Amino acid sequence: MPYALFCHDAKLSKAYPTEADVWKVAQSSGLVVDAISEEEKAAPRPVLDNDYEIRPCQPDPQEDPAKNKAEAERDARLEPLRGS
Repeated sequence: MPYALFCHDAKLSKAYPTEADVWKVAQSSGLVVDAISEEEKAAPRPVLDNDYEIRPCQPDPQEDPAKNKAEAERDARLEPLRGS
């Protein structure tokens, strides 16, 4: 089952093959923050900012989650070149 990023009931991202793929996209988009609790002071854990959440979803009719993942990985590799 593919996954996507949601805010409330609105699907905000493309569908990706795994939940881990959506975490990577959210991280690169600046939507992940470190949360610290009393027990985790030495090692904060990443959480999604605001009301974002990652959920299983059905891809849109013309959407290919594997292709979305490949495009996101390509964009991540090209990002350092664009910033130069």
